[in-house]
Amino acid sequence: MENFTYNSFTIQLEGLNVPKDSKHPVFLFVFFSYVFIMVANVGIAVLVFMDKNLHQPMYLLLCNLSVNDILGNSILVPRLLTDMLRFPSERLISYYECVVQAFTTHMFSTTAHTVLMIMAFDRYVAICNPLRYAAIMTNKMVVKLTVSAWGVAFVLVGILLGLTLRLNRCRNMIRSPYCDNAALFKLSCESVFINNVYGLTFTVVLFTGSIGSMVITYSKITVVCLTSNNMSLNSKALKTCSTHLLVFLIMVFSGMSIIALHRFPQYSDYRKLSSILFHIVPGSLNPIIYGVQSKEIRRFLSQKFQFRKVLPSL
Repeated sequence: MENFTYNSFTIQLEGLNVPKDSKHPVFLFVFFSYVFIMVANVGIAVLVFMDKNLHQPMYLLLCNLSVNDILGNSILVPRLLTDMLRFPSERLISYYECVVQAFTTHMFSTTAHTVLMIMAFDRYVAICNPLRYAAIMTNKMVVKLTVSAWGVAFVLVGILLGLTLRLNRCRNMIRSPYCDNAALFKLSCESVFINNVYGLTFTVVLFTGSIGSMVITYSKITVVCLTSNNMSLNSKALKTCSTHLLVFLIMVFSGMSIIALHRFPQYSDYRKLSSILFHIVPGSLNPIIYGVQSKEIRRFLSQKFQFRKVLPSL
């Protein structure tokens, strides 16, 4: 008969099982990706804060993505890197730390969707109602949209984890690189029917809402561009919307890959890798995509670098 340890406050993580000869290359890849994510996203946030020309709704909303990438990766990646250097038997984590990690992980993915939804609204107003843009997208509206994006994510994820915290635990092994809600409620021997129903509803509502908002806003933007002879407007729409849409597609593809691989237990290692790349890839690409596309950010950086080149010659 299997022995159970009830409500243990020490959880063992399986972690990311990497072949011995690949451990150091994988470690270095994840480490340098994390450093780049921190530097790039903190840099974007600092640029927007310092340059008054970037105090525009689009860039203020972009800061939400940067903050989300910073918080999501700061909780997950350092712990992952530490566990990669440990023996499997030493990968222990307290239950409360595991809950915090799970909450942060789900907040990261949910907030990414809600922030991109409000950014889609911003692009819709800017292109479809350019004359009323300043009146609609005021500082007050930006604050409301930001609070809504984070607030909705907080409530949805709070309920998700709250349903799991009510369960008693009879296991203490998480077969995943990090803690998430599914891994936590699988520690229980009680019925998790409600958790599965809410989790499925949560996922369907989130993906339907984000994809639906993109389809509606971009359909209206496309109609405006096709019926308008304004080349300047069409060029602006192409630049800003293509950037936003690319970031959204990267995030959706990463999330869908994890969901699809859950259906194939024989590919569990690929699922673990995909779950890690879900944090690393968008967090790395977002600042690059927006930095390359944004004329204001490029101008700010070029001015700073030119100023530094002039200083030594003085």
